[in-house]
Amino acid sequence: MTTPGATVRLTTAQALVRWLIAQGSELVDGRRVPLFPGVFAIFGHGNVLGLGDALHEAGGRLPVWRGQNEQGMALAAVGHARATQRRQVMVATSSIGPGALNMVTAAGVAHANRLPLLLLVGDTFASRAPDPVLQQVEHFHDPGGTVNDAFRSVSRYWDRITRPEQLIATLPQVARVLTDPADCGPVTLALPQDVQAQAYDFPVAMFAPRLHRPVRPRPDLGELADAAALVRAAARPLLVVGGGVRYADAAAEVLALAEAHGVPFAETVAGRTLLPHEHPLHAGPLGITGSASANALAADADLILAVGTRLQDFTTASWTVFAADARLVSINAARFDAVKRGAAPVTGDAREALRELGPLLGDWHPDPAWTARAASERRAWDDTIDALRAPGDPADLPTYAQVVGVVNRAAGPRDYVLTAAGGLPGELVGGWRSVGAVGAPTMDVEYGFSCMGYEIAGAWGAAMARPEGVVTTLLGDGSYLMLNSEVYSAVLSGHRFVAVVCDNGGYAVIARLQEGQGAAPFNNMITDCRGPGAAADHRVDFAAHAAALGAEVFTADTVADLEKAYAAARASRRPAVVVVRTSPDHWTESGAWWEVGVPELSARPEVTAARRRMDEARAERAARG
Repeated sequence: MTTPGATVRLTTAQALVRWLIAQGSELVDGRRVPLFPGVFAIFGHGNVLGLGDALHEAGGRLPVWRGQNEQGMALAAVGHARATQRRQVMVATSSIGPGALNMVTAAGVAHANRLPLLLLVGDTFASRAPDPVLQQVEHFHDPGGTVNDAFRSVSRYWDRITRPEQLIATLPQVARVLTDPADCGPVTLALPQDVQAQAYDFPVAMFAPRLHRPVRPRPDLGELADAAALVRAAARPLLVVGGGVRYADAAAEVLALAEAHGVPFAETVAGRTLLPHEHPLHAGPLGITGSASANALAADADLILAVGTRLQDFTTASWTVFAADARLVSINAARFDAVKRGAAPVTGDAREALRELGPLLGDWHPDPAWTARAASERRAWDDTIDALRAPGDPADLPTYAQVVGVVNRAAGPRDYVLTAAGGLPGELVGGWRSVGAVGAPTMDVEYGFSCMGYEIAGAWGAAMARPEGVVTTLLGDGSYLMLNSEVYSAVLSGHRFVAVVCDNGGYAVIARLQEGQGAAPFNNMITDCRGPGAAADHRVDFAAHAAALGAEVFTADTVADLEKAYAAARASRRPAVVVVRTSPDHWTESGAWWEVGVPELSARPEVTAARRRMDEARAERAARG
């Protein structure tokens, strides 16, 4: 039993590490685990002595994993957070200057996706006595400013610890943000080198074990009543399932409400794989990277019941996917999201809100023909995907849809698939058929920030979180070239996953956007870049590169080859890379429209024509309201 008023003398770094170890979390299945299961670290002079020494003292109580690139290891932490349903938070620490700034992008990924991430970044001396120090950027107008101020715009909570005792007030706020369903996001603590090493008599009570459970705020009864009235008045409602359903463990409640009243449902990118693909009420994924089936229902729906989604433009097709006169009811833990686009808001936990909304709907049902339409539309979409996946001429390069089909056919309920940028999100979101149990997500598509390079790093983090089953990441050659070093990190740490690298000769999906809007092919495909290597169509030997990093490597030229290579990679006991040449010209089309910045003036008539088409589409959207 702790003596009242008892203290213990620790350095700032030691106190921080001891506090991290004391924090626990409750998983969806009720198991109790550390809230902070480990630390990704690259040490430099800004963190190797203070924080590094404290982490070494902690030993196995707070495992430390070495990254090769600060951005990569912080992205791995993001991937781990999503794979644990936001119930665990990996820490990433770097030295000052370039090491710290490398993690700004990862903070942006976590911020955009509402995912928890704790960044402990080294900083210059609070005393300023040795200024300027190595890697310090001096601000002529602000002597107290450092590069770590760059994290302010991509952090939910930011603090610079300039005295040891400031931890007493700050750390409870750190835990609040990282575990709050409405405010969840990255936390940045800037830690000056001298302060890390300073000692203080901390209260022993500060390090008492603490279990963090997700809070479940109940919605306002008035908001619920208003929402229920709108829903009961609808004849053609569509329930949109977002990532908030995933993090609130509310998939069963979504399904129960949909089945009780015959409401078709569609999924956002973050809400994918929560519900059965073959369910007769499943219309498919929504939006630009979604399906023609869900988009067709969205266009005719008279009410959208959006649950746990921030309604990003790829979900709403730049707000053209819904009928102009459709009413919008939004259930969200964050009121910021709940009120978007003039929605009737229900602010609260998705699970509890749905449980309380259901009884208010009574025996209401929409038009039976509307209920039946979901299955027929999705069957037509399934036929489209089956045709895209079907084997073609063996002489043709495999398409992305065929690659996704190979992985999907081999996937089991404990497996996990992810991707991030380029053309693969559209193929994976639009074409994947869920294989997991209700509410047990098996997909991570980082399309909140669409960060090239997340694919391998995120897979490393996910593999840590999901030792059972096979984690597979799908990525293009561009993403592989951007950030591949965490293949080596996974080899070092012993966390296995499969990376399927689709080599289509460049940034093919952006080339598609570029040329589709009338622009000339330029600087996207390797053959359209400047330099003698481009002229010779110089290709990277991805297989040799991955093998040099220590991965087990397999190659494929046809769909049949890929089936065999992927099966062998799944059986590997270490990180495996499958390299397959893929077509740069074949894509899955959802039929949705996306607004992009086509120039008003151009020397190319093709661009002028594209601008005219865009203006006409915008005018049509404005006319619809």
